[in-house]
Amino acid sequence: MDNAELKDLPEGVRRVTALLRDQGHPHRPVLLNDAVRTAQQAADALGILVGQIAKSIIFRRKSDDVAVLVVTSGDRRVDEKKVEALVGKIGRADADFVKRCTGFSIGGVAPVAHATKGVTLIDRDLFRFEEIWAAAGHPHGVFKLHPRDLESLTHAPVVDIVQGSEQAPASMVTSIILARACLARDANLAVPSPCTSVCRMDDASGWCAGCFRSIEEITNWSRMAPPEQRVVWGLIEQRAKQPTIS
Repeated sequence: MDNAELKDLPEGVRRVTALLRDQGHPHRPVLLNDAVRTAQQAADALGILVGQIAKSIIFRRKSDDVAVLVVTSGDRRVDEKKVEALVGKIGRADADFVKRCTGFSIGGVAPVAHATKGVTLIDRDLFRFEEIWAAAGHPHGVFKLHPRDLESLTHAPVVDIVQGSEQAPASMVTSIILARACLARDANLAVPSPCTSVCRMDDASGWCAGCFRSIEEITNWSRMAPPEQRVVWGLIEQRAKQPTIS
């Protein structure tokens, strides 16, 4: 990408693009049609598991007001006590602090190209996946990478910083799916996302243990029209009633 092309991008995306280019990263940012401010929105738009979204969360270290960036898998929740054990006491960061320290607005914080140098930690659960996606400095911008690329781009440690990663009981997941299936049948309502943030493919069935979709159905979901999505929901409902996923 040359300088003329860079000028057409939002400022935050330009910074991320320039850094990735300079580092020889093979995948440049792409701009999606709709804003993806949450991991779930990004996963739905890209047709991937929510766990494959590398979400960037900013905390404020109390001792020196330095930004602490935690890059975690989209289906995980940060354990603040684990983070504090590594970097010291932290507090929540408001929108002004995030913008000042990173140069990005909340909803588009990239894991790289920050305005000021802070502390970065990488969630080891991201390494469950061969391919992940991260924000590229703007709510519409994302870029593809491997977890090992994230490690080399940030030079940050890979650590255990999330709450217990045990999966939700299968009965609870099934109950959630069947409840959403009822909503999906109502043509007057928006088609709900099948994702339950349980991202594990079952080898025996070939379906995700959290949403009962195949990889192909997950990949194509965001490109489907609502009638097609409702057809898939019918299949999901049938699969959820079969005791095939452990």
